[in-house]
Amino acid sequence: MRHRAKGRQLSRTSTHKRAMLNNMATSLFAHGRVITTEAKAKELRPFAEKLITMARRGDLHSRRLVGRRIKDREILGRLFTEIGPRFAARPGGYTRILKMGHRVGDGADVARIELLAE
Repeated sequence: MRHRAKGRQLSRTSTHKRAMLNNMATSLFAHGRVITTEAKAKELRPFAEKLITMARRGDLHSRRLVGRRIKDREILGRLFTEIGPRFAARPGGYTRILKMGHRVGDGADVARIELLAE
């Protein structure tokens, strides 16, 4: 039973899921959009938005907390210098998920998660 179990398991161990979300968030901040399955996009959205909210604060403590998740120093700097200030006036909802249909190989629902313009 899944009593009080939050989130999707995605057929992975907890460490594998955490590593996958870290890598997907890094790719999202690097390229502005990621094409993945719908379930992974829905798991990535709150994960990435919490990182952006911490980047909006911009202090050293939040930089160190986000640095635990985003290992690429260049992307980490970009998150704090470009992406965080871009959403300074917005009270949340920094990403959008667009459904793109089904994948040819296995029929999985595919979606694109992207950062909003402002």
